[in-house]
Amino acid sequence: MRDLYNNIVTLPALAPAVHTAAATGAGIDTARSRSAAFVVSTGAVVGSADFGVSLQESDDGTSWKSVDAAQVQSNAPATLEADSAYRLGYLGSKRYVRLALTRAGGTSLALGAVAALEPLDRPAA
Repeated sequence: MRDLYNNIVTLPALAPAVHTAAATGAGIDTARSRSAAFVVSTGAVVGSADFGVSLQESDDGTSWKSVDAAQVQSNAPATLEADSAYRLGYLGSKRYVRLALTRAGGTSLALGAVAALEPLDRPAA
């Protein structure tokens, strides 16, 4: 049976907004999960906006560092495009992970993201 709905938990990762600066999303607790991924959705790009996304990890939810590239699966380009969707998979072992939005130039980008977790206990609540 095809049933993704009962096998994932979704959480807000970065609230949809028009971003004009770098931003970090909510820390996602992966303690009760087998795996974690982020789905990023973009809207309008204004003024040749040059934004990118990456992942950060933490043992305690307070001290964050960039996730090593070998621990990230991603189809996101260095510069995000308008009206697109991207996936970032986390392969690391830290308890917390979050999305980081970087800005290299331009004016603004509309963007939002959710985290999708595969819970240890299924069906997902």
